[in-house]
Amino acid sequence: MIYDVSHRTTFEYAHSVSVSHQVLHLAPRPHARQRVTRESVVVDPTPIVRDERTDYFGNPVTYLTIQEPHQRLSVSSQFRVEVLAAPGPGFDLSPSWERAATVLQMPEGAEAIAASQFVFASPYVTWSGEVREYAIESFSAGTPLLSGVRALTARIFDELEYEGNVTDVWTPVQQVLAERRGVCQDFAHLEIACLRSLGLAARYVSGYLRTHPPEGKEKLVGADASHAWIAVWCPHTGWIEFDPTNDVVPDNEHITVSWGRDYGDVSPINGFIVGGGDHVVSVGVDVRPVG
Repeated sequence: MIYDVSHRTTFEYAHSVSVSHQVLHLAPRPHARQRVTRESVVVDPTPIVRDERTDYFGNPVTYLTIQEPHQRLSVSSQFRVEVLAAPGPGFDLSPSWERAATVLQMPEGAEAIAASQFVFASPYVTWSGEVREYAIESFSAGTPLLSGVRALTARIFDELEYEGNVTDVWTPVQQVLAERRGVCQDFAHLEIACLRSLGLAARYVSGYLRTHPPEGKEKLVGADASHAWIAVWCPHTGWIEFDPTNDVVPDNEHITVSWGRDYGDVSPINGFIVGGGDHVVSVGVDVRPVG
């Protein structure tokens, strides 16, 4: 599938901002199943400094400095990508989860060594005994790794309620599990915490999901949103993605922007300002298939 994606964020400040430093993760990440054919990020006011590079995890990132006084900041990302279908992961053919955890304890080879950094706690993904107890219900002795992750994904989907405005980026995983509600970011953090509590490597993936309007209704421009899901590392197979919010294995309707340890590594816009006072943020996202 080929998609045109636009993501526009506007900040309206009560008072003038004299200096703004921002880090943007808005450009799509090329990978084996995703080809980027065009992309642009437009910022108003025009930054005095703008640097495009890749971050530690290999994600495209833009660094900005704006020194023109302003009460409004607009950041608009537009790109076209082609997303290929994912091959069947072969759940029952994967090694046991215990074997995968053992490989990561003493990794050999560049791929296993790189994956091992996603076993540890990170700023937004920590866990308690309750989290591990919840995870182990899907991983009895000898369970194939990918079968266990598939079962865990289904349980999070079935047992947690999707509800906005009840959590934020700082909500602990333990609270999400206790209250059994949240949004895609929370579900992703919870599943990552569950997997890491068992010594498995899991990473956070940010991007967009193609949405389908109700039957007989037109798709509303700007009504889409950013999305989050997870990937787990499997020996001899590599990284396999799972979406606990929708209980699916991502295919060609998930569009990747960035991946990292947790949301903090891939936040779409993150930075600091001098001045501004109170502010209002508006976001409009549109994902349109074009072929």
